[in-house]
Formats: sequence, C-alpha cells, structure tokens
Amino acid sequence: MHLSPLRLYSIFHLNLAYSSIEEERRGEVIASCYWPLLALAKSQDLPFGIEACGYTLEAISTIDPSWIAELRRLTTEGRCVFIGSGYSQLIGPLVPAEVNGANLRLGNQLYEELLGFRPHLALVNEQAYSSGIVDHYLDAGYDGLVMEWNNPAKHHPRWNQEWRYLPQYARSADGRKIPLLWNNSISFQKFQHYAHGEKELDEYLEYLSSHQCPGLRNFPLYGNDVEIFDFRPGRYHTEADLGSDSEWQRIQRLFHALKGDGRFQLVSPVDALSTMDEPGAGNLLTLESAAIPVPVKKQEKYNITRWAVTGRDDLGINSACRRIHASLLLEKNLDDGAWRELCYLWSSDFRTHITERRWEEYRKRLKRGIDLYCCGGQGEQSTAVTTDLLPGDVTVIHRGRILTVETKGLRVDLNKRRGLALDGLWLKNGTTEKLCGTLPHGYYDDIALGADFYSGHLIFESPGKSKITDLEKSEPVVRWDPLSKSVEVSFELQTSLGTMTKRVRVFSEVNTVEYGYKLDWKSLPIGSLRLGHITLNPLAFDRSTLFFRSHNGGKKMETFTMEDTSVAHGEHTSFLVSAKHALGMTEGVLEIGDTAKLLRISLTGASPALLAMISFAPVRDSYFFRSSLSAREMDETSRETVLDAPLEITFSIDC
Repeated sequence: MHLSPLRLYSIFHLNLAYSSIEEERRGEVIASCYWPLLALAKSQDLPFGIEACGYTLEAISTIDPSWIAELRRLTTEGRCVFIGSGYSQLIGPLVPAEVNGANLRLGNQLYEELLGFRPHLALVNEQAYSSGIVDHYLDAGYDGLVMEWNNPAKHHPRWNQEWRYLPQYARSADGRKIPLLWNNSISFQKFQHYAHGEKELDEYLEYLSSHQCPGLRNFPLYGNDVEIFDFRPGRYHTEADLGSDSEWQRIQRLFHALKGDGRFQLVSPVDALSTMDEPGAGNLLTLESAAIPVPVKKQEKYNITRWAVTGRDDLGINSACRRIHASLLLEKNLDDGAWRELCYLWSSDFRTHITERRWEEYRKRLKRGIDLYCCGGQGEQSTAVTTDLLPGDVTVIHRGRILTVETKGLRVDLNKRRGLALDGLWLKNGTTEKLCGTLPHGYYDDIALGADFYSGHLIFESPGKSKITDLEKSEPVVRWDPLSKSVEVSFELQTSLGTMTKRVRVFSEVNTVEYGYKLDWKSLPIGSLRLGHITLNPLAFDRSTLFFRSHNGGKKMETFTMEDTSVAHGEHTSFLVSAKHALGMTEGVLEIGDTAKLLRISLTGASPALLAMISFAPVRDSYFFRSSLSAREMDETSRETVLDAPLEITFSIDC
C-alpha cells in the first residue's frame, strides 16, 4: 500500500512577557531563542509560522530592532509566515467583549506599523477557546484560527478522527464560521522531548510516520513556546538541564532530516489551511460543550481557572481590571492608550508563575491604572429599619428553623440553622414546585448523591485544614430597607480566618433575591472558595430542554444544553488542582432554565470577577443540577493572598 507524504506544518510561539523571565533577561532570550529561529528559517528556507503578540514585537523592537527588520524581510519574501494574536496575550474567554475587540484591533495596528502588513491567520492565546471570541477574530479581519484538537475532540466522541488532519470550520456564537487549522498538544510535546534530548531522531521520525496514510494528511509538527530551546525560563524545578548539544542544532538536524525523507513534506500553515476542499475537510464544528465550555490546551490541569482565580491574586487583579474596563465604558473613553494599557494589565503571564520583582512592578502599574481611569462613587447606602414598617404585601414569618419572606411575586424560605441557606424559592404564579433550594439527604436513591444539597451557601476548603462554611446556626437580624424596598436578613459568623457577615435581601417590587458576603479575613490561603450554590428542583425544570448560558468573552451568550452528558466543572483533577473547567461569565451573568422557566444569577455592584461552575448528572428518570460561583481555586501557581481590605461579594437570583 502506497502511503502519501505527511504534510507537516509548524508554528513557533514567541512571548517576551513569559511569566518567569525577568525583564533584564529579555536580550538573552532574543539572542538564544529568537535569532536562532530566524536563522533556521533563512538557512533551510522553511515555511513555518512565527506567532507573537504585538507587545512582544514592541518589546523586541526596543531591545533589538534588527531582529524585527529581519523578521519583516523573511515574511515579506515568503520565507516564513507571520501569525497574529492581538496586542497582548490575554485570555479571551475571561475578558469582556470590548477588551477582546480592542486587543485584536490594537494588535493589528502594531503589526502593520512594525511589519508592514496585517496577518490573516491567528493563534488562539493559550489555546483558551470559546465560540464567543470567534466573532472578534472575524471582525478584526482574520481569515483563520489555530486551535488545539485534543481537548475538543475528547468531548465530541462522534467526531471523525480523520478530521484532525484537515482544516475545518469553527462555529461562532453569532452563527458565523471561520476556517480552523489544528494544533496538537501531544505532537508539540513530542517535539519538545526530542529537542531536549529525551527522544532520539529515529524514534521521533517513526512517531511522525505513524500518522501517514494513502490520502492527503496535514499534521502539526509544532505549535508552542520558543523560549524553552537553549534557554530555561526557570518556571519549574523539573526543567531539563541544558546539555552540551545545542537544542537549536538538534531542531536543525530534525528539519534537515525531514526535508530529505520522502515520507514527509514540509508546508506552511497557510498551505495546510488551503486544503479545505479535500474530502473530509470543511465540516462546521462546535468545539465547546457543556462538559468543557472553554477548551484549553494540554492536560486538564490547564484550564481557565489558571488565569482567573489561582496565582498570587488572580481574583484581585482581574477584578481591578474589570473596574478599569467599566470606567472606560462609563466615561466613553476612546483613547487607544487607555485600552492598550488595559490589554497589557490583563495579560496572562501576570496570573501564573510571575516572579516576585515583576509582580511588585505589576501591582504598582495596576494601581496607577486604577488611579488614572477609575471613577469614584459610593455604593448604595442602607437605611434599614425594623420590620414594624413592612408594607402590606410583604410578610416575614418564623416557623421553627425556617424564616419565610413573602412578597407579591416570591416566597423565600431561609434555613436559620444552616446559615440562611436557601431552603426554597417559589415563584407565586400558580406553580406549586419550588424552583431551587435544598434537596435533603435521601432525595436521590443513589448513594453517590447521598447528602444534603443546599443552596445559597459558602464553602472554603484548604489542603490539610478543616472546611469553613456558613452552614451554622444563626440568630439573624431582620429589617425592612425602604431605600431598596427589600427585607434584609443578616448575621455574623466567626471563622478560623476571621469574621464573615452574610446578608440576604428579598425585594418587594421585583422577583429578586440578593446574597451578600463580607469576608473580613486577613488572607485567602491556598484552596477553593465557592459560594452561591444553586441546586435546582428536578421537578420544576424539564430535563429534555434544560440549559445554561453565559458570556465567555463574546458579545452574545453561549448556550449549552444538557442532554445526558455528565458535567463536573468543579471536580478536582488531582491533589494539586481543584477544578477542571469553568465559565468565564465575563458579563457577570449566568442563566439556567428550560423552555418555560429561567433563573438569572448576576454579580451585582462592585462584586469581584468570579467564575461560574456547573454540575449535572442524570439520575434514572431524574437529574442533579447545581451551579456555583468560584472566587478561589488551587493549582501549582497558587500562593496565599493577603487581603488589604475585606472581600465583599454580592450576587442576585432573578426569576
């Protein structure tokens, strides 16, 4: 059987803002990593792709403008292909739509200024993908995207495995489509193992040849960092030592061998994308799923919690960036300098293995941004008084452990023995089933679900320490607030980390329940902090049409149907990584419902930038569904976070 040559394409990713590299070492990175890459393209006339964000090119041009000139010459001559990604390496599914749009627009401006053209193909930053960000790439004029195959394919078992060798189309949240070229995490890790001397050339070539077949196949040889060849960023203690054999020489020997081996053909990423008319190419695919709403490259420990609620203080810096964003919108600030600075402040590398010195400099720069762009203003001031002045259509009744608040539209039961957990929420429209609340132990005839499933509570878990929750007996204070026209129920709890104040408001003129927390803690230790759990009543929502939706960096919400797939975003990956997946919730809203009913969970006021997580499991003819909000997760980037002020979180439930 005759096998066709395997068409190999490569994309080398450059990032001078690499988290663990000090700024004074950037010249060394350019000399050790970036110049050898251009020399490789020049000496062997290799049509590989080179990708960098605008900030990286800007920084290189300051240190070594001759490198930019050489890149411009090689790309203009067609000796290599430049691939774009925006001004900064921010995580698209974690930032608001306006920031994504500005990042791509400002990146294009800088590419044109430094290189003389705008790239047509884009690499998704950190391979963190959502259908919502696709529209931004299309609006910015990109003709194609590069995204990892492995994780989307894992959660779409019906996909034909042959599709990974040909370009396909990705569907946007707005129903549009963009050509899609695949990256492959297994493949680029194999390349790294070879370059680092952990795999011999013959062994590696055999791996590549295993992907041959009689028909045409494209395959990604490489699609990751350049700063790890003949240089060590110092990110991990397990980094391989630099050997006596130059890694760039090993890479050069590899490409020389590939050029002389009839089993392979080296092509550019653009050439690979041009095979869209081949049989098996051009399928319109939905890469995301309910189980994995934001696919990210490599193993499950790499997920969007990594840049959202871990690190040194991801929650704090992301929340500060959102404050700047809100102020720019409020002031109708169209100044490119302000938006460029915000894109820089949202860069992914400040959220992972950032060095101490760079972290301190970043915090100073972030504070300058807040001082420069953020508006002042006071939050809503409570004028709460006793319940003697309740209006006639509002009642508050104590029934043992349950405190019931009723308005014209709602009935809300709060459990005083469980820290004002939401025992039940009813919409007074003629239905008898509560929408959400507590499902008691024994509700499910399944030992895996043999527990009390509360709603409206908080849990903090830290390795080797006792769990902290607000599910404690309370003696709440109940007041009527004429300013907000709400019943306010509150209590204070002493925890091992400090004081926790919890407040529940039930509004009389709208069908809204609001939960507020004030955590007067000195720090947030490494661990997982989740709150706002909402457990659905399976009798109230139709399983066949059940869905959840939120924004993941796009202008439109992305909707996920449940079908019969189990979803476990908050399930730990290992002892070190506390969650697998999450929703970016970039507009602060999560909606859950079916064709007849809807719950809307919203972050309110100046609440921090939380993530949303979903758990769903079919249980015979019923199901278990719970949402939660995450303010803190754990991975290898996590550090204890000192809190300069109490952490205040407020969210509402509208029905």
